[in-house]
Amino acid sequence: MRKLTKQLWRDERGGEVIEYALIAGLIIVACIVIVGSVGTKVLARWTSVNSSV
Repeated sequence: MRKLTKQLWRDERGGEVIEYALIAGLIIVACIVIVGSVGTKVLARWTSVNSSV
């Protein structure tokens, strides 16, 4: 059991995957925030145009 624990502790192969997952997560969160803020402005403009027609 100790040998397995030491091997797992020294294993660094999964570090890159975690980094890429964190970067992808941050990009997704940024996209959601941008679409949310722009979407409300587009909806307000669309409602304005629709009521004027």
